[in-house]
Amino acid sequence: MEPLINETKAPSRIGDRYTSDVVVRLRTQEGRDDWLYCHSHVLVEKSKYFADRLSENWPTCQILDSRNCVEVYCQESDFDYHVNVLRLLYAVTDGSVDDMWHGVRNALSCLQVAVELGCQQIITACVKYLEAVPWEEAEEEEILRTVPGMGSQAEPILARLQPVNSTAIEGIFLSAIRFATSSPPPHLNDLKLSAQEQLEYMLTEDDDAPLLMANDEIKFEVRECVRGLLARFNNQLEIFFSKPAESVIPAGEILSFQSYLSDMSWACQILGKLEIMTELVSTWTEASEKIVMAIEVARFESDTLEMRLNVIEVASKVLEAIGYGTVILPAVKRLHMVLVWLPFVRITKHLLDSVPYDNPLTFKLDGERWQSLESAFVSIIVALPSGDQAEILTEWLGNEHVRYPDLTEAFEVWCYRSKVAKRRLALSGAIHSVTDAL
Repeated sequence: MEPLINETKAPSRIGDRYTSDVVVRLRTQEGRDDWLYCHSHVLVEKSKYFADRLSENWPTCQILDSRNCVEVYCQESDFDYHVNVLRLLYAVTDGSVDDMWHGVRNALSCLQVAVELGCQQIITACVKYLEAVPWEEAEEEEILRTVPGMGSQAEPILARLQPVNSTAIEGIFLSAIRFATSSPPPHLNDLKLSAQEQLEYMLTEDDDAPLLMANDEIKFEVRECVRGLLARFNNQLEIFFSKPAESVIPAGEILSFQSYLSDMSWACQILGKLEIMTELVSTWTEASEKIVMAIEVARFESDTLEMRLNVIEVASKVLEAIGYGTVILPAVKRLHMVLVWLPFVRITKHLLDSVPYDNPLTFKLDGERWQSLESAFVSIIVALPSGDQAEILTEWLGNEHVRYPDLTEAFEVWCYRSKVAKRRLALSGAIHSVTDAL
């Protein structure tokens, strides 16, 4: 019996001059000129570019070192990636290249060269890799700059960046708003804050349009969620008032109350963007006296100053909504808000200014917030009946904390209006008389 002869052919290797029949001459404008000894059967099978260059239809095929020569010009920055792709053509012949990309930037650069040279198997492998792995921010920007010009074959890479349909956006918004207003336990605070931040971002118009254009269904759901938050806040207030006069409110209940206040402050931002602040403002207005009384009368285990600041953060946004006409309230309720919150804010600011610099608070209001609060008071006061304005300004001028809030602007407006009131109204009456006669 004749022995079997092993006729298995050894695989071709790039750079093997003994078996090579093609020289790929990589050249750059800077003068770099490298020769890579390759094999026509590999190049033709794996690259459309080389298949065309080495075909009989290419009229100017050069001969170099007794071999066919193909010149490839590239940028200096892309030189190494051209070499890598030529090496990968041989790796594709031997097996999979899924684990040979060494990072997003390398894979993206190889993809660009593979598209240029028409290497379909490498393109497929690059796309598969880039579609699956995470990207850093700079890598994502680079992908956005380069991949869209590569045609449909590279589109799967961009799948994670495609716009989402409105139904999906509404679904995630509703899930997030329910969680963000659900007052979860403290160990979920980080998740809650993240949800709140992203919800606000979805509704913010910056360089791009808001991600979500709220319809009536969205607004209804947001109202319901905030209504539940307000109910829990009011229940906590009732707990404070139900305790005996001498009892101390424990730290756990204080943290819950502060959490409600923080959530309500954030809710003001969301409701403002959706133009549905009315219910929160009305609820806060009705509860204002009780809130102030709870802070001033209740005995807490911890310092009350930070609690007062938490309360003022919400109150300031409510007062701004009233003062700037975002929410319309009758004069009697606007007057009530001034009478309740002006003394509270005044005393809190004095207490805050008395805190030593070496005793920093964990919660603060920035200077812009205090300025906005002062402006809101002025706007509300100058819109009240003149008699109510006079009473408020009289009390302000005689108060030891006259410095803040500074109602000078309201005082000036009241003085001017009061001085010219009779003449202006008389003139107005005369005009009406002439109009009636006509």
